[in-house]
Amino acid sequence: MSDAPAGGIARGASDGVPAAAEDGSAGTRQAGRPVTALLGGPRTPGAYPSPAERLRNTYRSMSDAERSALWRQRLHETEAGLTRLLAARHDAAHLADWFALQSGIFADLPDAEAGGSVDWQRVFFRGQALMERFLVARYGEDALAAWAQAIAEVHREVEPDHGRGAADPMHRIARQAELYGSDYEFDEGTDTEDATRAALTITHCAIWDYREKARRSGVRLTLASPCTYCTKALSSNIRAKGFEPSHSLRTGPTGHGCRWEATAPQAPAADPSEEL
Repeated sequence: MSDAPAGGIARGASDGVPAAAEDGSAGTRQAGRPVTALLGGPRTPGAYPSPAERLRNTYRSMSDAERSALWRQRLHETEAGLTRLLAARHDAAHLADWFALQSGIFADLPDAEAGGSVDWQRVFFRGQALMERFLVARYGEDALAAWAQAIAEVHREVEPDHGRGAADPMHRIARQAELYGSDYEFDEGTDTEDATRAALTITHCAIWDYREKARRSGVRLTLASPCTYCTKALSSNIRAKGFEPSHSLRTGPTGHGCRWEATAPQAPAADPSEEL
């Protein structure tokens, strides 16, 4: 399955609850205002997608192979980002520790053919926890922002562009949310290519569920909140793709969540003197 779903609202499923599509109306273009993407794939010119197409819940159908591939890509981004950060710091004091840590990150990898997404999820969770602990123990939590930036530089190279403008980074966030079983909703808006604005709301972040389950089982967590790292990482990824990120955190009846927007930077105003 390609990363080009029909647009509209995509709601993830948690704890085995099936996903459900929600009805909604499409927005309209307003002069002088950013265009909100109806997050869908390219459409045939002149053919506006039907409500069923616009509201089809697509990422629920990610195959196990696609989920595995995304877990592997995320592991590659985080590990290569930390390697990049350590190289930029010219700090040889921790190299032996870093090599030992890498052996732990890549120990007992799943079989390339038989390994499933659950196996690659386990490897990613382990690697993320090891790298967070390594970095924070040596450089403090302030180093997380530099790590996120280094990861984003790798992300810029390895994450494909699909020509949907600001909608592209929102799709990546949605796919990641889907890996955890989070609940999420895309903003409604105008169906357009090269959108200048797109938004996504995670109404229930299942990362918190995983962390609490791990905490209860005795796993030592480095950060008090997953948002400490996650918000830095997603913001850096959006910025690396050429868009301005904004986000807000929220807590309510559905649990922890957040809202994300990506906006194309405005072109600088023309200098009147240059027109003379």
